[in-house]
Amino acid sequence: MEKRSIQRGRPVGTTTYETEPARAFGAAVRSARLERGLAQEILAEEAGIERSHMGKIERGEHMPTLVLILRIAKALGCSAADLMAETERNLMAASSTPTE
Repeated sequence: MEKRSIQRGRPVGTTTYETEPARAFGAAVRSARLERGLAQEILAEEAGIERSHMGKIERGEHMPTLVLILRIAKALGCSAADLMAETERNLMAASSTPTE
C-alpha cells in the first residue's frame, strides 16, 4: 500500500467563510462609512488595517475576525451590534429578493 502525502492548505476554490454574510457585512460597513462621509482610506487607518483589506471587507471578499469587527465599529463611531443588525437586515433583504 502506497502512503499518501498530506497536502497542506485548502483545496483550490474553497473558502473559509460564507459569501452571503461577508457581502452583507461589507455592505453594512460601506453604508455606515458613507453616512459619516469617511473615505475608505481614513476608515482603514482609524481601524488600524490596510486600505486594500478594508476594500476586500466592503466587497465581501474577506470576513473579518471579531477583533477587527470591533475595531471597525469603533472607527465608525458605532457599536458592533449596530453593524451586526445592519448585516442581518441586508441578509434578510437579499433572501427576500426573488432570483431569476
